[in-house]
Amino acid sequence: MKKIKKMAFIGVGLINSSLARDLMTKKFYEHSVAFSRTKKTRNILKKLKIVDKVEDSYEATVKDADIIIIGVPVEAFSSVIKRISSHLKSGAIVTDVGSVKKSLIKISEKLLPKDVDFIPGHPIAGTEHSGPEAGFKGLFKGGYCILTPTPKVRKESVNIVIKMWNLVGMKVDIMEPSYHDMVLAITSHIPHIIAYSIVGTVSNLEKSIKTEVIKYAASGFKDFTRIAASDPVMWRDIMLSNKSAILEMLKIFKTDLAKLELAIKKKDSKFLYNLFSKTRNIRKKITK
Repeated sequence: MKKIKKMAFIGVGLINSSLARDLMTKKFYEHSVAFSRTKKTRNILKKLKIVDKVEDSYEATVKDADIIIIGVPVEAFSSVIKRISSHLKSGAIVTDVGSVKKSLIKISEKLLPKDVDFIPGHPIAGTEHSGPEAGFKGLFKGGYCILTPTPKVRKESVNIVIKMWNLVGMKVDIMEPSYHDMVLAITSHIPHIIAYSIVGTVSNLEKSIKTEVIKYAASGFKDFTRIAASDPVMWRDIMLSNKSAILEMLKIFKTDLAKLELAIKKKDSKFLYNLFSKTRNIRKKITK
């Protein structure tokens, strides 16, 4: 496996800043560099000291980099690839941390040089917080990272990205891009839609009712709607980029919701008990 002399981070929010923190002591690379468009974020990165150098240009950031990890909203991915593609060295590896894969592969195959490998990555980790200061060591420990490489890329490049995520405590699964987008639509994207919708419903209630709802919101409501505090730009982009899979899963969800509504109307206690028992057992398996 080739030696990583230079690693570059483009977009240093929660995920990339946590990754940078974890990799500092893992001897995965000899030198690390990060780029941010804003002076404010660059100054924060300098104070955090989670990379060796902070750059203010794409060219300087990716020059001679062996691996570049992109952590920007999915709608900004194309713009970043356009800015860096002509400055990448032969044999470089580009990877990402986004939760949509199929659309990013299309962009990379169109814009990246043929001698550069794009290894799409999605670490299943995060909080509702964002920005470089939100990152912390141990975010990825015990979690899963999904990679969706195409047959065109070198096996060595895939193994390097697998090693990187293994070093920070993640188990790695390889998945077909379209299947990944469908799975994440139901396990991540739909829950965010529901959380945003419920909080939106509360905000539209009459003032007196809304005040009481907020006052008496129990821990269950707060836990369930926590993700509604997530970065609105990131989630807007995810919804638009994974539109087909999300709409397909929403269609199934609405069908199931209609069955539940009908059971409540008909006071079908057997249906409700069976559904709640079934879902309770599934939830127990998830949290084991």
